Amino acid sequence: MITRSSLTHLAKSADSYAYDNDTLHIRFRSAKGEVDRVTLWIGDPYTWAEGGLDGGNLGGSDAHGWTGGTEVPMQLEGQSEHHDHWFAPFVPPKKRTRYGFILHGKAGEKLLFGEKRCVDIQDERTAEIELSNLSNFFCFPYINPKDVLKTPPWVRSTIWYQIFPERFYNGRAEISPANVQPWGSTPTSDNFMGGDLWGVIEKLDYLQELGVNGLYFCPIFTANANHKYDTVDYYNVDPHFGGNEAFRALVQEAHRRGMKVMLDAVFNHIGHQSPLWLDVVEKGAESRYADWFWIKQFPVYPDKPKSEWDFSNLNYETFGNVAEMPKLNTENPECRAYLLDVARHWVQEFDIDGWRLDVANEVDHEFWRDFRRLVKGIKPDCYILGEIWHEGMPWLRGDQYDSLMNYPLTQAITDFFALGNDDKTSFINAVTRSYLAYPRNVNEAMFNLLESHDTTRLLSLCGNDKRKAKLAYLFMFTQVGSPCIYYGGEVGMDGQKGMGLELNRKCMIWDEQQQDLEFKAFMQKLIRLRQAYPECNQPYLEWIEVEHPHVVAFRKGALQVVLNNSDSEARCLVNGAELALPEFGFELRDLTTAEVL
Repeated sequence: MITRSSLTHLAKSADSYAYDNDTLHIRFRSAKGEVDRVTLWIGDPYTWAEGGLDGGNLGGSDAHGWTGGTEVPMQLEGQSEHHDHWFAPFVPPKKRTRYGFILHGKAGEKLLFGEKRCVDIQDERTAEIELSNLSNFFCFPYINPKDVLKTPPWVRSTIWYQIFPERFYNGRAEISPANVQPWGSTPTSDNFMGGDLWGVIEKLDYLQELGVNGLYFCPIFTANANHKYDTVDYYNVDPHFGGNEAFRALVQEAHRRGMKVMLDAVFNHIGHQSPLWLDVVEKGAESRYADWFWIKQFPVYPDKPKSEWDFSNLNYETFGNVAEMPKLNTENPECRAYLLDVARHWVQEFDIDGWRLDVANEVDHEFWRDFRRLVKGIKPDCYILGEIWHEGMPWLRGDQYDSLMNYPLTQAITDFFALGNDDKTSFINAVTRSYLAYPRNVNEAMFNLLESHDTTRLLSLCGNDKRKAKLAYLFMFTQVGSPCIYYGGEVGMDGQKGMGLELNRKCMIWDEQQQDLEFKAFMQKLIRLRQAYPECNQPYLEWIEVEHPHVVAFRKGALQVVLNNSDSEARCLVNGAELALPEFGFELRDLTTAEVL
């Protein structure tokens, strides 16, 4: 029997969206294993039999006589813990449509699932009546091109490299902070090593040889902390990084090499040494910037030593409970205009290619709508990437971001390959959920990562077992979306986050005697593989069933990937061929040529 309560579809969502200006994508969910096949009953809502309603009250209970429907087979897109997920594309000739779902159950049932009810249509007369009654069908009113999410095409072929500038390379010692530590010293949350943008320029040959073509920078604007998330001046690159002169030279040289440049926009909060905030501290409610922040009462700082402050109950809102990062009020028109001008400035004056939006989910939606209109108006193919660690569909409807940092996929990969917390079935379910959470055009531009300045490095999660790390990277590099390497990950850098230190933000290792060059060669192989097999960015994943608890296999176009996530040899059949994989080993095969890659 089909469990009717498990049947799910939500119109105008990740279940029903315009993939491009002509094509709709429709998804449907049923209980796992209960339905043999699903077909769409779909067509133009204005096609009526003679004597029918002829386009009158399309939602009325008397809306009989609709003849626009036609059956379109749906394919099984994926399976999760409890559900089967079905998918079909459809090109409506007049860009508008009504639709429902015909379900064929394993026990012989035949149901019509519509917007208002689910009915049995095994009886031919009942089927004729129900399939012509427009009132029970979902509606996609019209594909308006302006509503379609259009992501920059170049993102789909980008291999990102994340740079924490203060720890990448010291190109000009004379601009380093006065208290700079020797390169390679133990990193802490408040010490400096002298990395700068001149150093990045000096290492562009290295990055090009590695094979990356997108550079994502942690904040570079003038700030006090080594991480620069406490902005002091949004219009100037930190002088210890080389100022605007170094950044302009960097963008020009990167572009000359075919590399894109993405900056970090910290618009949720500002640094406590910013002149804007200091004016509020000094003048209180009389400050012209008082309403630029979320202030509960004045004075903003309590009249007692900072060691006695209650950071969970300050007189003003902050990022987290960090007193040094007061939260900006983007609902204030002047504050809003100021931040939007910052966005304009760096796109228009320096020709950057993307913005990564820090703490993006804590800024109001309307600000991001204005942000998108402004940025895309200047540079239509500028990439807008949101930092959201949870499900983020409300920001991905074509009016705010292009895509997100794909932390759900990060967790699925690290839980399985690095930590061993999940079994094979849980891993497959988690990956499938990450695919199905968003429209396919979002997934094609997703930003995939395994580590960042906010996380423990992958190799540390793997217990420094590089075989596990290789499996994790291999899986990520063969998935839809753009993969990112966190600086030093390619040469085997490790490091825990927190614990009073910031070991995940260590200085980049440049001495080849200390680099793992074999691991670097493996990463270069993955980059070449992704370039040779663009189907890696196909927005769907074809799992291959393998009767082994630790072996995962899947296909992307002509590429077959088999991974043994265990500490013992695995013997198994994959598509009828017997394989023997070493512990934490893998096989890549071109199914067209049968060549092992």
